[in-house]
Amino acid sequence: MSRPVSEVKVLVVDDQPVIVEQLCEFLETKGYVCIPAHSTDEAIERYVADPAIGLLICDLHMPERDGIELVRALKGLDGSPRMFEAIMLTGRAEKQDVIRALREGFADYYQKPMDLDELLAGVRRQEEALLERQRNFRDLGGLNQRLQELADSVDELYQDLEKARGQGTHRRASDVEESESELPAAFEKLSPRQLEVARLVSKGKTNYQIACELGITENTVKLYVSQVLRLTHMHNRTQLALALTPSSSPVHQRFTTH
Repeated sequence: MSRPVSEVKVLVVDDQPVIVEQLCEFLETKGYVCIPAHSTDEAIERYVADPAIGLLICDLHMPERDGIELVRALKGLDGSPRMFEAIMLTGRAEKQDVIRALREGFADYYQKPMDLDELLAGVRRQEEALLERQRNFRDLGGLNQRLQELADSVDELYQDLEKARGQGTHRRASDVEESESELPAAFEKLSPRQLEVARLVSKGKTNYQIACELGITENTVKLYVSQVLRLTHMHNRTQLALALTPSSSPVHQRFTTH
């Protein structure tokens, strides 16, 4: 029973066409779709054109740019990051070259002439490693999405609690004046709870103090501060405080006179 065709394509790169042809023919009989290339530039073009390429087998010593420069170039391509695993082939297995290649990101290397069965075992190991990395990346993305949804749900819950308690209809005059003062445009997208946390940060209060004042946990305060910084495109608490502090305030002057 033949092995199913792998979903991961293999880019085979060598300046010797005979080697490229031999490797492609062998791997295709083992269930891999191979993309041949005979130079670094051609390999980059093939990689960019085919997002299914996830494995790279390339010669170390090639004219113009070598295999290490190829891997470095693929890592530096613009756009969304792509994962791949690289296997190096070399006719001169000098220790210095091998160390340099492994540091650059090659997962394994084989000396020419290769034992094809050993190379196949290595390709299958790197295929599994790549698929595992891709699964972990998808799982992490899903976790981040669920955390964001949880944060949004917590924020909506606090808004509902505030409405149920009648907050906003029995506030002190000073509170009304503060909330109705003109806000920077970046803060208009914040929810009432996020804005409340932002104002307390602007007064110089720590996460612990804010947690005590609002009756929430310190970790929840950290989550709100992170949301506020992200939504307002600010980098830190000082920048946030300055944005909400009048320019005539001694606090504002203290931060801007240096």
